[in-house]
Amino acid sequence: MPVRSFLQRVEHANPRTFVNKGKIEEIAAFVATNAITLAIFDDELTPSQMRNIEKELNCRIIDRTNLILDIFAGRARTSHARTQVELAQYQYLLPRLTGMWTHLERQRGGIGLRGPGETEIETDRRIIRDKITRLKEQLKKIDTQMNTRRKGREKMVRVALVGYTNVGKSTLMNQISKSDLFAEDKLFATLDTTVRKVVLGNLPFLLSDTVGFIRKLPHDLVESFKSTLDEVREADLLLHVIDISHPGFEEQVAVVNDTLRELDSINKPTILVFNKIDLFCFIRKDEDDLTPFRRENLSLDDLRRSWMARSGDQRTVFISAKKRDNLEELRKMLYEEVRKIHVTRYPYNDFLYESDGPVI
Repeated sequence: MPVRSFLQRVEHANPRTFVNKGKIEEIAAFVATNAITLAIFDDELTPSQMRNIEKELNCRIIDRTNLILDIFAGRARTSHARTQVELAQYQYLLPRLTGMWTHLERQRGGIGLRGPGETEIETDRRIIRDKITRLKEQLKKIDTQMNTRRKGREKMVRVALVGYTNVGKSTLMNQISKSDLFAEDKLFATLDTTVRKVVLGNLPFLLSDTVGFIRKLPHDLVESFKSTLDEVREADLLLHVIDISHPGFEEQVAVVNDTLRELDSINKPTILVFNKIDLFCFIRKDEDDLTPFRRENLSLDDLRRSWMARSGDQRTVFISAKKRDNLEELRKMLYEEVRKIHVTRYPYNDFLYESDGPVI
């Protein structure tokens, strides 16, 4: 947990130190007084900003992109995920090499001669560029293999779980597909897309669990995880999972929608799945000002009558994947939506469908 957070609202970031002079001095005083060794900035810093801030604060500095890359590196399990993260790390590192060798650049040998610092930078740049090229070639081969697998699944209806990181997608995947995927209450627990065949009634379809989205997801990661995000682009139906217990879930929904817009997937048929209803509560205040605030859980009927249930053309359902609350309604809704797509694709297969809904 952070020791303290500093916030400054400015129209434009300071080109030298990101925050303005007064704020950087305030932060520097706190860092010095409390012997802080690491400061994290919740945005991407330019190489020059990072160098200047380190001089001002006299401690290690990492920005939002660096932090996310570190988290991804710790979560990557398969060779595909590790390759994707490694590529993003090298692409992030390449323009920031100069600051790592400033202590050597001063050792110049004379007119027309290049000092050891400059030589080291050029050597490292060449090594990193070669590494980036090899990783891209490696990813191309993996992408080709994954595209071949996806082509073999084109005939089946494909459903993708999408949502902000840590909203319970993997837990829900386990409940619907009766799998045993790794699921944990932490950021980016899942980096690799997992696909499982699910049968509701006599109706088969493919369900995929995708990497969680996040606010200001680094561009290099989006590029590196292109093949993973292709599962979203090629899905017929999206299950947009939302952590209703999170105080900022509306902002998270907006972030996911923006990401889907970038993937040209915002107009796909979507079911909004409000998860973690067992943890959701609201603060009630009676008319009497002397009565203290109290937290109350909403019943399922209350949630169905709430503004969250009225989300335009998208169907909504309220569940708790962990507690298995109201999963039957989700399965029925999922069956109905998959059936619509299946009937359109295979109009002569009516004998596959149960007249009164899925057999669970």
